[in-house]
Amino acid sequence: MRNIAIILTLLSFTLSGCFWQDEEKRPPISGGMSPKMMFDEAKNEMSAATIDSAIALFEKLAAAYPASKYSKQAKLEIAYALYDNEQYDLAISRLNKYIKLYPDDLSSTPYAYYLRGVISEDKSRSLLDEIMTDNAQRDVDSVRDAFNYYLALIKRFPETEYANEAKDRLPILRNILVRHEFYVAIFYTKNKSPIAAINRCKFIVEKYPNSPSIPEALHLMAHNYDILGTEQLAIDARRVLDKNYPQYKPKYSLDD
Repeated sequence: MRNIAIILTLLSFTLSGCFWQDEEKRPPISGGMSPKMMFDEAKNEMSAATIDSAIALFEKLAAAYPASKYSKQAKLEIAYALYDNEQYDLAISRLNKYIKLYPDDLSSTPYAYYLRGVISEDKSRSLLDEIMTDNAQRDVDSVRDAFNYYLALIKRFPETEYANEAKDRLPILRNILVRHEFYVAIFYTKNKSPIAAINRCKFIVEKYPNSPSIPEALHLMAHNYDILGTEQLAIDARRVLDKNYPQYKPKYSLDD
């Protein structure tokens, strides 16, 4: 038994020696570069618009120097690089992981919250929005996500500059969501579903009382009451419209 124990001990030392030799032969992940050198090189790749190379370098940096301050920054840079490359969902996924890793880091986590909102806003945009289209007419899930991301930022880090930026964005996003509801009401009206259209208009009036879309919602609501033959309800809707928005003229169309 003693001989077996000695053999096992010797074998252990022999194997350990092999492992040590393998470690000595294996090149370091960093390639001998300091974390700052790796970070600077990755930033240069970003500036040169070679996004994939930049991401690969940031990944190596995070793996080679996990405790370095550059490792934290590299994680955020990866998310931003993915966003810059229009890989929006991947970028948001990285930011969610970052927030879980560093939930209380005042120096960087508020930015991660804010960037999630910015990315979600950009997902819903089109180059033609400034000229002839309205993103409220498209799917607004990403707009709703942006709104909720900004709300989470304001709640979690209310005293930061990013929270102030988010507060400025909320009314804009809210109005997009309201306009979307109004476009849905128009859709129901055109498709001869007046009750569904009225319910959408009521939702706008009750949920978003200060929205610029309120007069249009009241006007469309009255129109659909006319279709149903509910004269008094139509009169009531128009009375509210005339009292609160006496200069209102319809800007929407029910023509195809």
